[in-house]
Amino acid sequence: MTVAHAIYREGKRLAEPRAFAEMAAACRDGDGIAWIGLYRPTEEEFADVTREFALHELAVEDAVCAHQRAKLEYYGETLFCVLHPARYIDETESVEFGEVHVFAGPRFVITVRHGHAPDLAAVRRGLEARPDLLRRGPVAILHAIMDRVVDDYGPVLAGVENDIDEIEDEVFSVGVRVHVSRRIYELTREVIAFQRAIKPLVAMLERLIGASGVEEEEGRYLRDVHDHALRVQEQADGFRELLQNILSVTLTLETKTLGEVSNQQNDQVKKISAWAAILFAPSMVGTVYGMNFDHMPELRWQHGYAFALALMGAVSLALYLLFKRRHWI
Repeated sequence: MTVAHAIYREGKRLAEPRAFAEMAAACRDGDGIAWIGLYRPTEEEFADVTREFALHELAVEDAVCAHQRAKLEYYGETLFCVLHPARYIDETESVEFGEVHVFAGPRFVITVRHGHAPDLAAVRRGLEARPDLLRRGPVAILHAIMDRVVDDYGPVLAGVENDIDEIEDEVFSVGVRVHVSRRIYELTREVIAFQRAIKPLVAMLERLIGASGVEEEEGRYLRDVHDHALRVQEQADGFRELLQNILSVTLTLETKTLGEVSNQQNDQVKKISAWAAILFAPSMVGTVYGMNFDHMPELRWQHGYAFALALMGAVSLALYLLFKRRHWI
């Protein structure tokens, strides 16, 4: 659906036209700049915009279907840019990624947003309050959108850094570490997705800075955004490396814990086996001489009973001393 649309002349907003055809005509016949904002349009809803502003079908398909990688491409005089904004959700301690597509032509800018971020209405209000920036044209609008996307990465980095601090406290705390490896894995996936969003943006800004038609003053603003994007990329790279180190430490600690548990279980098995062997020796002697066969050696011996008891005690004592020496009991 259409969220907002307007024509600007000399950095000032004019009356909103009723149809896209009027906006396109005002751009072609005058010195106005059209700015149209769309939110998750269908192919049918986007058809009028495509026809009036002669947008390339491949770029239109990308903008309607979404789920595109961050990129910057030129279709004739129209620049097509895909950005991946992000926001941190405190309730779920997760990062939500959106997608915004920008068509920047000689006299128009069309934004297609998929997701809640960024707040393009705030970007529009900020530019309308600065006619000196808005009169520079579509490149200034694209710069403002990129700048807002990069600025929105700041709270995301703060949220991820706080999550990493909590994970570190959990890993090195005394006690059972519950699901910490899973949390590290999920946070690592978010950081990787964050890297995929920011890394192409750095290259896109470098390409824009060196593009023909970009004035020196506008290039300064783009270089400022480029510097911010580089810092964000460096932080994201550092977060990923830190999470990999934390995961290695976690696996080491978990392996150590499992080894200690296994050793404890082995000690218990040894004790049980030792006492079972000690108790088995007299049971075996008693069982043999309890068969009551008529023809058995020492069956009618006068000292047979005492000998049997002594034999049981001697075997049990010998086994006890043997296992004690081996630290089984």
